[in-house]
Amino acid sequence: MNLDLINDVPDIVMEFLEYHSTVRGHSDLTVSGYYHDLKILFRFLKRRRRLVPSDTPFQEIDITDVDLDFIKKIKIEELYRYQSFSPEGQNSLSAASRCRRTSAVKSFFNYLTLKRHLLDYNVCQELEMPKRQASLPRYLEESECERLLAACDGPFAYRDYAILMLFLSCGLRVSELVSLNVTDLYEDHVRVLGKGNKERVVFFAEGCREAIDDYLEVRNVEKVKDSDKNALFISRKNCRIGVRGVENMLESKLLAAGLDASRYSPHKLRHTAATLMLKNGVDTRALQEVLGHSNLNTTQIYTHLDNAALHEAAMANPIGRKKKAEHENEDK
Repeated sequence: MNLDLINDVPDIVMEFLEYHSTVRGHSDLTVSGYYHDLKILFRFLKRRRRLVPSDTPFQEIDITDVDLDFIKKIKIEELYRYQSFSPEGQNSLSAASRCRRTSAVKSFFNYLTLKRHLLDYNVCQELEMPKRQASLPRYLEESECERLLAACDGPFAYRDYAILMLFLSCGLRVSELVSLNVTDLYEDHVRVLGKGNKERVVFFAEGCREAIDDYLEVRNVEKVKDSDKNALFISRKNCRIGVRGVENMLESKLLAAGLDASRYSPHKLRHTAATLMLKNGVDTRALQEVLGHSNLNTTQIYTHLDNAALHEAAMANPIGRKKKAEHENEDK
């Protein structure tokens, strides 16, 4: 996001956003999330403290006058109310939304306390993250992956097949895939720019290499504008393909393969790649590098296996196969 165009938040928030954008190198999506969540926070607080007329539309509440003294008076009970507050009047926010808000507030107060040393006490030290219901990542079985790949046809068949192969074999994020350039490709790996502008190398097998080579042979950039000629994947509109374009392509291929398009997204293909790697013996820490996770705990959500695999693991333990009679015979 272009921070130069923002003029509806206090200076101290702008400094926080610039810190995350430039010093921490966080993505535009992350910085934009902080921006919107903190706007809601201060508008909520001004309304709650009756600092604006009660009939002022929420989106029109001016927060540019919020200063350090205002922030120092924030109480933890106000933050707990903010966690579930909805300016649209919804009954309740999802757990994911409440967690995102809490993360934004915690990050803001940590910045003020630890980086700027503007606060003697961090009220967020005691602020608990809302509980999220644990759920296993949804993924495609290997046979379903084969059906999905077989559904690639039409004028963009080679492009679509290469995109799906990169998702299913490398576990790329959709944002990483659409930002790939031809110059990021090497003989057996691709250079990926991940979250926080962190580069990593992701290797691929010969099947994926073949899919990319087949696509490169038909990739046509004659009508593509100069700024996008290096883009690896070109859209129907002769420019770099975007996230929405990939989502639309995947939806059509899922339907063509007879799969439920409402259950799967590009991110679910990332889950699929991670699951297939783990099922075939990839170490969790190696998977962490492949997926570009900064925290191993994030990777461990993929370490689910189906019941058959869990059963097989239990049966492989020789101690578990020993029967009581065998112990009794050994004692005699």
